[in-house]
Amino acid sequence: MAPQARLKTRYGAIRGQLAELPRITPRSIRATFETTIMADNNNHSDVQRLPFERAIEELESIVKRLEEGKVPLEESVAIYERGEVLKRRCEELLRQAEARVEKITLDAAGKPTGTEPLDIK
Repeated sequence: MAPQARLKTRYGAIRGQLAELPRITPRSIRATFETTIMADNNNHSDVQRLPFERAIEELESIVKRLEEGKVPLEESVAIYERGEVLKRRCEELLRQAEARVEKITLDAAGKPTGTEPLDIK
């Protein structure tokens, strides 16, 4: 087979393979982008670095958005999951803070004698 004929055959095969690929449209690009972003957001690794104030602020924002009911279903699920992670982070930070808080103990005369762990019950 002549080189030019082989080239045409190869070109035809490649063209056939390209025709079998899914069509790329702005909608498919957006869907891919959103899926990638959601996958990144589902990781939630950034939550473990958030201070309490920032975590509770974001959690309150998520609750407000969900209560308003204007969030699409897929996004609702994603932000609900993030809210769960934020809630656990806040609980963890509160437990750590409680463990560090101590109660000042007083003697019979009302003078401070030291500290003991705070019983929150």
